[in-house]
Amino acid sequence: MYRYELTNAEWKRISEYFPEKTPGTPGRPPKEHRPIVNGIVWIARSGAPWRDIPERYGPWETIYTRFRELIENGILVKLF
Repeated sequence: MYRYELTNAEWKRISEYFPEKTPGTPGRPPKEHRPIVNGIVWIARSGAPWRDIPERYGPWETIYTRFRELIENGILVKLF
């Protein structure tokens, strides 16, 4: 586990807010939630710019887009 990442216990507490995509739903399957959430947490804790996210979390554009979706859906307010 890397610095700033969620522990298994922390992820277990919030994973209910990130349901899996239902089979038969149109569109590309989403990327795994945990690395993206870890990328968001890394940004929040490190204070670095979005473009400096380590590659292990995925493209910064994907993480930023998911971050905006979580804000718009009110999920981040529920988590924090």
